[in-house]
Amino acid sequence: MSEEQRPQSGHNHSHCIETALDTAEQLCAEQGQRLTKVRRRALELIWESHRPLGAYQLLAKLAEEGFNSAPPTVYRALDFLLAAGLIHKVESMNAFLGCAHADRAHKGYFLICDDCHNVMEFDYQDIHSSLAARAAEQNFELRSETIELTGLCSTCKDTGAPE
Repeated sequence: MSEEQRPQSGHNHSHCIETALDTAEQLCAEQGQRLTKVRRRALELIWESHRPLGAYQLLAKLAEEGFNSAPPTVYRALDFLLAAGLIHKVESMNAFLGCAHADRAHKGYFLICDDCHNVMEFDYQDIHSSLAARAAEQNFELRSETIELTGLCSTCKDTGAPE
């Protein structure tokens, strides 16, 4: 998540969800895809907090609401949302996070707080360009990249959380 979307006191969280859903509707329409009820609700649940949500956590929440509780249903919804660029997978947590920049192509990199487990997405294309250039120098075909940095967020650092 971008620094500007990081929850602050007085944060209007429903605005984040509404923006994500509006962006999803627009992108799906542009791509000729359907934002089904399950896909829409999965995206909404992922955006309910600014912390990554695991597939089985999502499955449990959907099941509570009467959606099909079979794992393939959730994984198909997650695969769709990932392919559409609406969410990111935080590999080290095996969890999913709403994409703060779904309206434009980019590579997401993550700052993960070891204490509160909040994840902040940052978009720094120079990192991708540099990695792609180094891979090309080695005649290596780069297919994916995962950059996740761990440490303490400013809130946990300021409250004196142990390192």
